[in-house]
Amino acid sequence: MRHSALARLQQAMVLAALVFAMVWAVVWWSRSPLVALVGAALALGGYAVVLAFEGVMSTWVNRGDPTPRLSFGGAVGAWWQEVRMGLKVFAWRQPFRWANLPDDVVRPATSASPAVVFVHGFVCNRGFWLPWMRRLRAQGIPYTSVNLEPVFGDIDDYLPLMSDAVRRAHALTGRPPLLVCHSMGGLVARAWAAMEPEVPVLGMVTIGSPHRGTWLGRFSRVANGRQMRVGGDWLGALFAREAQIRPTQTYGHFLCWYSNGDSIVFPASTATLPGADNRHVPGVPHVALAFHPRVMDESLAVLASGVRSPSERTAS
Repeated sequence: MRHSALARLQQAMVLAALVFAMVWAVVWWSRSPLVALVGAALALGGYAVVLAFEGVMSTWVNRGDPTPRLSFGGAVGAWWQEVRMGLKVFAWRQPFRWANLPDDVVRPATSASPAVVFVHGFVCNRGFWLPWMRRLRAQGIPYTSVNLEPVFGDIDDYLPLMSDAVRRAHALTGRPPLLVCHSMGGLVARAWAAMEPEVPVLGMVTIGSPHRGTWLGRFSRVANGRQMRVGGDWLGALFAREAQIRPTQTYGHFLCWYSNGDSIVFPASTATLPGADNRHVPGVPHVALAFHPRVMDESLAVLASGVRSPSERTAS
């Protein structure tokens, strides 16, 4: 991974916000300290207002979803979790640390575990996965990752990147890898699997992935955003291809994490798949869901088992 256009964009946004906040505070301080502080705070933390609005909308839309309702206190807690996690991911890891912990180059004989392929979501890069990467490095487990760019491109255009990452992961251990995907990354993995059904994987873990679309998709004007609309043509075609390739137990090899605290992918049950191992984590927001201890522990337990999973796809 030699470059990331998204990292450069987010670096510029972070630095611009810092400069604007400082200039605003200096200009206004002598006239009104309150205006100076409020303006600077909005420049640096205005995203929290957007997250609050999304939280209100998701709570409203989830009223008709079979997933248990989130209480007011739970919604506030989910919002605060996401405010803190968003700062870590979008203002630090992705813009400034994305190239850290590069994909392992491990000889096949050095690892008893299958490798992991990390697939990030919308407006993210490989820096999203740094906590997972640190954990795998500590355990001696190899991994590969992708930077899905262009950022607002067609999901189908990402499939060569996905194919390369899977093949690199397989080469590290000689075994089918486990795919761990967040948000849109789950759709990228599904589309790749439908394109190359002959390539085996240990399984697919998706975290807050809009498998059946997301309510917010209706407002998107970019290619991959439109593809994530509830009931959209692209998703319908993907479901049809998957059913044709695997008529029974189509999603038996999926572990799908979802939450009623997710304010990006909602209604909540749109992050599930029929017949998959769907696991609900109450009150955890979209980005923070990827780093929840239960999600990380139980997802990596697939690797810790050290055996060929009955859900593993085999070459045709």
